[in-house]
Amino acid sequence: MENLELRNLLSGGLDKNNAILTIHPGAGGTESQDWAQMLMRMYLRWAERRGYAAQIVDFQPGEEAGIKGVTITISGDYAYGYLMAEAGVHRLVRISPYDANKRRHTSFAAVIVYPEIEDDIDIEIREEDIKMDTFRASGAGGQHVNKTSSAVRLTHIPSGIIVACQNERSQHKNKAVAMKILKARLYDLEVQAKEKKLSDLAGDKKGIAWGSQIRSYVLQPYRLVKDHRTGLEIGDVDSVLDGSIDRFIKEFLKTKAKQQS
Repeated sequence: MENLELRNLLSGGLDKNNAILTIHPGAGGTESQDWAQMLMRMYLRWAERRGYAAQIVDFQPGEEAGIKGVTITISGDYAYGYLMAEAGVHRLVRISPYDANKRRHTSFAAVIVYPEIEDDIDIEIREEDIKMDTFRASGAGGQHVNKTSSAVRLTHIPSGIIVACQNERSQHKNKAVAMKILKARLYDLEVQAKEKKLSDLAGDKKGIAWGSQIRSYVLQPYRLVKDHRTGLEIGDVDSVLDGSIDRFIKEFLKTKAKQQS
């Protein structure tokens, strides 16, 4: 029943699609890179709980701990519709495990979510507009490392968009996945441009700005997760960080539906 109720709140044409989720740490070195890895785990656990297939396609480890960036494809019904509620800046407040003086630190990480675009949606990508580089996969072992330069980085020259994939064993497969991600990002760029044009014409400045702080996770001096868009607060921080984020997603979708009605 809860799944049905959530899906009734999803009306966008691409809501039912798979999702491409990217996490980038903010300024702050190891502290924010560790926070980005905590968020990565949270979304992988959320996907696992929902029975979605999650695949890390690009992984950049931090120098001491955490990650410099990660791109994950999450496949399942309405994955994008749910995860678009997570796009924005996430803030962590805690006693830093990397600070010998045990001071409280605030860290930020950005979560970006794109819909995976179906082949029947026409996004033209000309071969001459793409620069391709190959490199060896990075990471601390396992699926992120191989001995040949099979990882692929694509640069779309007109837009400046750069995407990479290093998960697959062959260069050909990595290029195919990277092209899929590039297509999704170019589509998102088109949608944003259209929305900005409509917003400028209407003079409407309401809504959630891209890149704004959407949620705070406080571990010290008290324990609380608060969504700044909906006002929802949850005290069980450990459960949230273990992937229990459906209440936040539901409240966001309800709030968004009210604003659009």
